[in-house]
Amino acid sequence: MGSFVRRVKTASGATAVQIVHKRGRALLGIEHIGSAHSDAQLAVLVQTAQARLHAGQETLPLGDNAAAGGRPIGTPVVEGTASLIVWETLAAIYDQLGFDQIHDDAFKALVLARIIEPTSKADTVRVLAELGVPGPTRVTFMRCLKRVIERDYRTVIASACYTHAVGAGGVAMVLYDLTTLHFETDMEDRLRKVGMSKERRVDPQVTVGLLTTGSGFPLDVHVFEGNKAETKTLIPVLTGFAERHHVTDVIVVADAGMLSAANLVALEQAGFGFIVGSKTTTAADDLADHFRLHGNAFADGQIIETIRTMGTGGQARDRRVVYEYSFKRSQHDNRAINKMIERAQAVAAGTRPLKKDRFVKITNTVKDVDWKLVDRARYLAGLKGYVTNIDPDIMDGQQVCVAYHELYQVERSFRMTKSDLAARPIFHRIRDSIEAHLTIVFAALAISREAQARTGISIKKIVQSLRPLRSATISLGHQQLTAPPRIPDHAQSILDDLAQGGH
Repeated sequence: MGSFVRRVKTASGATAVQIVHKRGRALLGIEHIGSAHSDAQLAVLVQTAQARLHAGQETLPLGDNAAAGGRPIGTPVVEGTASLIVWETLAAIYDQLGFDQIHDDAFKALVLARIIEPTSKADTVRVLAELGVPGPTRVTFMRCLKRVIERDYRTVIASACYTHAVGAGGVAMVLYDLTTLHFETDMEDRLRKVGMSKERRVDPQVTVGLLTTGSGFPLDVHVFEGNKAETKTLIPVLTGFAERHHVTDVIVVADAGMLSAANLVALEQAGFGFIVGSKTTTAADDLADHFRLHGNAFADGQIIETIRTMGTGGQARDRRVVYEYSFKRSQHDNRAINKMIERAQAVAAGTRPLKKDRFVKITNTVKDVDWKLVDRARYLAGLKGYVTNIDPDIMDGQQVCVAYHELYQVERSFRMTKSDLAARPIFHRIRDSIEAHLTIVFAALAISREAQARTGISIKKIVQSLRPLRSATISLGHQQLTAPPRIPDHAQSILDDLAQGGH
């Protein structure tokens, strides 16, 4: 049997000094002498280890001296493993975003666990156990949901997100959109209502408004009744945002569902600039001169500006409208028109029930395809309009179009919320629990978007790469060691990107 002294770098950057005992190639045991953080400490530990060897300490008590279970004393034993790297990495982003000012370990556990493996509050206990992270009980989690409302964690998260966004480049432009989240129940109440579903469901639902930066980083989230009209949500969200953060001169980008003369006047009165999608059907009137002179001939990427009078009486305003033609969009529009024609023909043939199908004409109870409406849709295919109050000297037509195209970022955030973070379906029943659930999802979305911004890869791939990296707790005699995992190059690259983004 032989013994020797070795030095090992630890995860913290220190140097561990150990005496290794081997018989041939078989490892008999390891004695941990200590960990050094300087050359002087290292020299002392090495001298101590060598002194033990020279004093005849090179053998371990083996043979008849056995621990419980017949294991020889001195044999290293793995007591447990833990996915500490993924947990600590996400926890660092949580702290860097300023969420640590909440001082609630249960809330932090719920947020991070939702990113790693979205599940119910009760099952989160199981997720934490599998990660090897000490976690609260289910009862503690349920109590935490009450604290989320009582202590208004949502406002703390929103303020921290705004501060982070300002430091990362400002919030000169914000994006706003709506989605719906359904419930596994047939019963409606004051909040959960059957309404226009984004997924064409008939379950009770809530409407969720999400405000983000131009890059999709969340700034605020609001919950409305499931049957709330889209146009009724925009103003309260934006005015609340402006009052909370004392912001002015912010441009808001929203889709055509928010377009109403009253909304636009209210936005102006609140000091907002706006770029709002316009319904394509209005193009026939807005671009009447072009159609009279050129028909529906457009160059790919062509931009045409016009003025439209919107509103009546004291709310009447002349609005700048920017139209953009895209050949790619034209192809997409025509494919969609073809599918809608097929549905209309099926309705006319009696093989499909009439729903909210476009291009269906009913005359004296006879169903047929409305070919005039089809021709009109094809005539306008490829056009997209945007209504704005921004002066052309500040943003020209091309810049207006580019700004509106960023609206897909808030749609990406919604997709992350629904898929990666599993915000739906919601099983909570009372409003406070629903609000608390969405506050957790809000915080998880902010961390996920920040992680993706730093690495350029999806949060799903980040978790899949880091979660398998498990450290081990090893007992050796009366000592306990922690062995870090071997980190593959691709995982190390992710960790480097995430760490650099925190500076």
